[in-house]
Amino acid sequence: MAETARAFEFVEDEDRALEEARAALLAESKRIVEALLFASAEPLEERLLAERLPDGADLDAALAALREDYATRGVNLARAGTKWYFRTADDLGWLLRREETPQKKLTRAAIETLAIVAYHQPVTRAEIEDIRGVAISKGTLDVLLETGWIRLRGRRKAPGRPITYGTTDRFLVHFGLEQISDLPGLEELKGAGLFDGRLPPGFGVPKPDDGEALTADEDPLDADDTAEDFPLLAQVEQVEDGEVDATGETSGQPEPDSEAAE
Repeated sequence: MAETARAFEFVEDEDRALEEARAALLAESKRIVEALLFASAEPLEERLLAERLPDGADLDAALAALREDYATRGVNLARAGTKWYFRTADDLGWLLRREETPQKKLTRAAIETLAIVAYHQPVTRAEIEDIRGVAISKGTLDVLLETGWIRLRGRRKAPGRPITYGTTDRFLVHFGLEQISDLPGLEELKGAGLFDGRLPPGFGVPKPDDGEALTADEDPLDADDTAEDFPLLAQVEQVEDGEVDATGETSGQPEPDSEAAE
């Protein structure tokens, strides 16, 4: 009996030691993730966070525990796609409104174009015009590219090989979305009063998908697409890389296009 009791105690000690080791690893993982996210000016990829953790660490568990820790604080842990970041709690946002940088108001054409890209991506300019029923100026796309909310995805496998557009992680962060599928569906839009009249038979809202992988009808971008077709993107990339002039601004900011009056 004594030997059996000692055997049980030994097993219990091993289990206790294992649990303590797991708890210590989780605590250390949380500290590392917290430090990385706190020091970063931009949301960090899960892949990058996982690379910094000790062997055997569970990134999902660390993020879940850290998110729970910050759930009731003034700063919350948020996710955008596969990236994570700290942001001010929603109910405290009003305290920082005076500190926000004023942003250029989008025209109606830009808002409609952004919505079409978000729901129909990957989508070409011609397809956007077909959905809107009116032509869009190049300035509309330039403004959205400048904000960093849309990106060049690839080229459609069709005559002329038009460029396809999609949304970015910055779009998710700005609108407080964890993933593109969090965009409201038809029933939610109806509930918000955005569809008051009778809808045509078969009308539906597409299921958005912002996957990085190109679709079967897309080719990769050409090497000179960004510089040749969209010189404004070079300015955006300079801002992201910290290459700005002495005033802290880049030159050649685009003016809102003339479609605001539509």
